[in-house]
Amino acid sequence: MADNQFGRDAVSRRKFIAATGAVGAVALAGCSETSDEDGDGELSGQVIVKGSSTVFPISDEMAQRFMEEYPKVNVTTDSTGSGGGFENHFCPGDADINGASRPIKSEEEDHCAENDVTPMEMHIAGDALTVAVSPDNDWVDSMTFDELAQIWGDDSATLWSDVNSDWPDKELELYGPDTTSGTYDWFTENVNGGSHRTEYEGTEDDNTIIQGLENSPYAMGYFGYAYYSENEDRVKALDIAESESDDPASPSLPAAKDGTYPLARPLFVYPSEEAVQREPVYEFMKFYLENSNADWIADEVGYVPANQDMVDENMSALESAAGE
Repeated sequence: MADNQFGRDAVSRRKFIAATGAVGAVALAGCSETSDEDGDGELSGQVIVKGSSTVFPISDEMAQRFMEEYPKVNVTTDSTGSGGGFENHFCPGDADINGASRPIKSEEEDHCAENDVTPMEMHIAGDALTVAVSPDNDWVDSMTFDELAQIWGDDSATLWSDVNSDWPDKELELYGPDTTSGTYDWFTENVNGGSHRTEYEGTEDDNTIIQGLENSPYAMGYFGYAYYSENEDRVKALDIAESESDDPASPSLPAAKDGTYPLARPLFVYPSEEAVQREPVYEFMKFYLENSNADWIADEVGYVPANQDMVDENMSALESAAGE
């Protein structure tokens, strides 16, 4: 695993994002606070995971594998968007873990603190954020950040030809993540320079974006690499160059791992210090972290697995928070 850790901004972000945290879910309705509610020595209880649609495939697969080993623990996973998960579930103390495709914001940390929720940042994978068009689009194979920003940064571009006069005088049909999405936040900050157009179809269901691209040659969208890898026969991914002087790079896991793909980014989960005091949450997070460097994350889900240093750092934080 490369030292850049999935994206040119990952290291700088981590310098000012607090690495401590958790979610106060000690008294979630319907949750068992014991590890042996049936008195038979088996781990039991409930774990609630919300957050990023990008991280969702990893968390959902982790949940299924964990429940195969611990059938009396019910782990529920729900795709709410990074921001939607923090705002509506995690920070209010109604979820144990939040997946995020960007670091937690300071205002979200403040919201959590108001509810005695302490989020712990754990970098668990890498993504090659993918920009895609219809397979019937025969006029563009690659784009620069500047061209992407012209399309996505504000509402001024309405036609493909507004960006490049050689492109069709046809209306842009744009599909992307909702404003509650961490993918939206990351793209806005790192590609668009801080703004994002309002005239597009926003959704937390990445399959809706895929369908939109399938249905029109003039459509464009962006989403996590895992959704592209599942649907690469249905859409066309664009090569991306940060500037005109750079060679465009195709989205791929190796390119995300070594930092040669300019839309590589880190992915996170945020358990709460309060929640990991409960044994079912602690054991699930331990399982999650121990498997976060597994080959199946790349082979079956479509993300760059964690490296051993990340696993060790996250395990140390988990054990410290749980008093192990």
